Amino acid sequence: MTVVDVLKKAEEGAIKWVQAAEVLNVTPRHLLRLRGRYIEFGIEGLEDRRKGRPMPRRIAPDVVERICKLKRTQYEEYTTRHFHEVLERKHGEKVSYSWLRTILQANGLMVKAPGRGKYRRHRERRPMRGMLLHIDGSTHEWIKGLPKQDLIVVLDDADGGILFARFFEQEGTLSTMTALEHVLARHGRFAELYTDRGSHFCRTSQAGDAPDEVQNGQVSRVLKTLGIKHIRARSPQARGRSERAFRTLQDRLPKELRSAGIETYEGANAFLEATYIDLYNRAFAIQPAQPESAFTPMVGIDFGLLFSAQYTRKVRPDNVISFEGTKLQLPQTRRCSLAHCEVTVHLLTNGQMAVSYLGKEVARFDRHGAEIKQTKTRHAA
Repeated sequence: MTVVDVLKKAEEGAIKWVQAAEVLNVTPRHLLRLRGRYIEFGIEGLEDRRKGRPMPRRIAPDVVERICKLKRTQYEEYTTRHFHEVLERKHGEKVSYSWLRTILQANGLMVKAPGRGKYRRHRERRPMRGMLLHIDGSTHEWIKGLPKQDLIVVLDDADGGILFARFFEQEGTLSTMTALEHVLARHGRFAELYTDRGSHFCRTSQAGDAPDEVQNGQVSRVLKTLGIKHIRARSPQARGRSERAFRTLQDRLPKELRSAGIETYEGANAFLEATYIDLYNRAFAIQPAQPESAFTPMVGIDFGLLFSAQYTRKVRPDNVISFEGTKLQLPQTRRCSLAHCEVTVHLLTNGQMAVSYLGKEVARFDRHGAEIKQTKTRHAA
């Protein structure tokens, strides 16, 4: 029935006015307005009075044409959300996301995605920053024409913000040590670390079984020394937050690198540190439930030796040790000679090697075995 039919039935007493309001799905008060306009003006009184008038906030057609042209010519591969952000940041066009989506769909520049169904949260975020961090890597062709590299990212579970991101030729112990050293030096000690079950994170004696109860790996040693709990995911789905972050990074980061004219991974790492991490966090990081931080300062710790891969070697009578085919001549120490002593060789995150005895560094070398003369420094956050 039309609105007029319902009003006539109510006027004739065939139905009650309350029932008429239910049929029209309007409030009784609005139905009184409709009745008054119908009695005074007839059917014309029920028409929308805005019909034929231009919308006061309607965006000009030339703006619509300009935005569609940008999408077709420069940002064809960008998602609508990414294009909306770039549109305001680089071109000064301030339009709402819903309006942009509607215009792009109407002009055939965006396909409407099917509904995803109801979202169910499996695990609540930690309430404070520094309670739980995620570390993961993603292999991808980040720069067109160059070999694939691994992007290592550390995320804070509380707000989803990136604390560290850097490209490495391969994910492993070195990349993990570098990431942990960076986070601890800048932010402080955190409570828990969530990782996959890669061989550099844990040892599993039997395929398909749970990780061994005793873990003596390089990363496990550092976490145990600092009192950081290590949580190992049981499946890729369990690392949903980092997986979703990498989907976004794989889509957006190559385009941002190409737009910035970056053609090397060295330049890409500088771009991540100076620009993109902050850009990502402003777009995707959320406000944590609690404003306080669970990070605690790290004072008086020699990060250089702590965040290193460590190997035991025995010193020869001539105070030389061999490591991976390189001979390292140890200098004279207060003990005079370290002959026949067991020392520890450290592979540092900066590519150098250090040798320590009873926890004290006695010498430092480059990768070719040449001794590096330097004074020890301590980091504090």
